[in-house]
Amino acid sequence: MRVVIQRVTHASVDIDKQTVASINKGLLVLVGIEDSDTNEDIAWLSAKIVNLRVFDDENGVMNLSVKDIEGEVLIVSQFTLHASTKKGNRPSYIKAARPEVAIPIYETFIKQVESLLGKRVPTGQFGAMMQVALCNDGPVTIFIDTKNKE
Repeated sequence: MRVVIQRVTHASVDIDKQTVASINKGLLVLVGIEDSDTNEDIAWLSAKIVNLRVFDDENGVMNLSVKDIEGEVLIVSQFTLHASTKKGNRPSYIKAARPEVAIPIYETFIKQVESLLGKRVPTGQFGAMMQVALCNDGPVTIFIDTKNKE
């Protein structure tokens, strides 16, 4: 699994000019899934996201998690995170899981984040053409790949 995590003051997802999900202060998580992703990846990544200390404490130091600040998380599927640009100029998405594999993993990931966060997590719609709007706070943007746990 690959994610891009952005600390936001607000974020939303529109489909066909209708807002389907929105959050205020918290994390926008763009997630890409590949065939080899497992429940172990889901558990590790969801715990990492909920406990990632990227929000300022009273001293202005990034020392608090989204859970600590009672913030929100918005999860949006994004297969293009698995783009390969090695050859040519047209990205290949061969590493991105097909919907029949990706959707169950995506849904389990959402449930796991909700469980750890203790609240409902709004999402985009898997496979839909979405417009994602956000105000990146900081800006703070972090990339995590479960196949490369650095």
